[in-house]
Amino acid sequence: MPFLIAILGVLGAAALWYYRMKAMNDAAREVADVVGRVQGNIRRKKLRKQAALSPLTAIDDPVVAAATLITSIVSENGPVLPQREAVIREVIAQIAGSPKKTDEAIVYAKWAASQIDDTTLVIDKLAPFLRERLDPNEREDLLRMLNRVAQGGGQSVKVADQRMLRLRQKLGFEVN
Repeated sequence: MPFLIAILGVLGAAALWYYRMKAMNDAAREVADVVGRVQGNIRRKKLRKQAALSPLTAIDDPVVAAATLITSIVSENGPVLPQREAVIREVIAQIAGSPKKTDEAIVYAKWAASQIDDTTLVIDKLAPFLRERLDPNEREDLLRMLNRVAQGGGQSVKVADQRMLRLRQKLGFEVN
């Protein structure tokens, strides 16, 4: 009888340790799954951010950058109507130098503005690029061009004060 109780005790202890190890293994597997999901979410967020910036990172011409910036800001409240596009084309033609370059800048600007929903992102990415390549007078001209496009094209568009403030700040002007 004591021998049978000893065998049952050993089997009971073995079963207890087996279930404890199984529970620890399951817990470790769950932790590994959570860590994997977190890492996947971080990677996906990084890829989404890169994809959102891709139309902007491809810009290497100040004319295209100016057209994209202006188009993005005025299209924030709705689509760019043909009358407003004509005004954008007019102001970009003054700095582009050729009709072909104007057309390329306008087409790219409309496409890039439609790809990126966040106007703040466009300002944050393109304004420093333009600040490096434009002198202070040209930067002032850019702001005047934006105001002209916002006022032209039929119905006037109110550019948000915070957008203008952020743009002026990113272009290197003093902001009070």
